[in-house]
Amino acid sequence: MTLKEYFHNTNGIGILSTADSDGKVDAAIYSTPHVFDDGTLAFIMRERLTHLNLRSNPYASFLFIENVSGYNGVRLFLKKLKEETDSTLISKMTRRNLTPDEDKQKGSKYLVYFTIEKILPLIGSGKSNIVLS
Repeated sequence: MTLKEYFHNTNGIGILSTADSDGKVDAAIYSTPHVFDDGTLAFIMRERLTHLNLRSNPYASFLFIENVSGYNGVRLFLKKLKEETDSTLISKMTRRNLTPDEDKQKGSKYLVYFTIEKILPLIGSGKSNIVLS
């Protein structure tokens, strides 16, 4: 199964972990990433600690726990590629339904792209059955 199919067809909870340049770690709940045909993925983020950490340290880890009994999911090891501030593009990709006022109150949004350096299963160090494309 491709990563794009996996995230399209699997419900669960995601945790994006980052660290600043001093190694201070942060973890935050994130929805599933947007996966592109070229193997990159992106998250929409606000100007919060996760986004700030990525300015000084491009590496992140996304842990996705499937909403099933047992311990199923994936771990993605990521490196920031670039970010966009194009509000039209971000609006098209946004999955949450906030009113324009609610959205504005929450602050600026960024579309942050990553390359995937490694995919592992949720548990163990074996090979994942999820492939990029």
